[in-house]
Amino acid sequence: MANAISRNLAIASRLREVLLNGRWIANTNYKEQIQSINWQQANQKVDNLNTIAALIYHINYYLAGLLSAFENGRLEISDKYSFDLPQIKSETDWNKLVTDFLSNSERFADRVEQMEDSIFDKPFIDEKYGTTLRNIEAVIEHSYYHLGQISLIKKLVVQNQP
Repeated sequence: MANAISRNLAIASRLREVLLNGRWIANTNYKEQIQSINWQQANQKVDNLNTIAALIYHINYYLAGLLSAFENGRLEISDKYSFDLPQIKSETDWNKLVTDFLSNSERFADRVEQMEDSIFDKPFIDEKYGTTLRNIEAVIEHSYYHLGQISLIKKLVVQNQP
């Protein structure tokens, strides 16, 4: 019987699947979606939907906040700030957001990959937040939710280009 893949490797693989390089679940990933658009497309409003830039900022906000919590043991982020995107006024601004997002995505997956198995079943920061595994799985699920939105918004933005 082959050895089962450890939880840390399996979960890190799922994170990379949605954020960086996978195609199995959604036939795309964040990296693929965001590297193929420019800053104007990332900022383009479609009706009352969030912009792609706002959604990237939103997911990156949680990745950065959870990375910080893993390092210092304190959860210092708040949902009310998760869409406080600074204005994207140039390709440079957009590229910085994309670079930060991709860097945090890789760092987050690397951090999960290095976790001891016992960590996953322990409370995350405080028991009221549930287990570490529950919170990491929430990142994956939340990311897929917004990846679907980004994919649809991108189609609407690109089809409306001259």
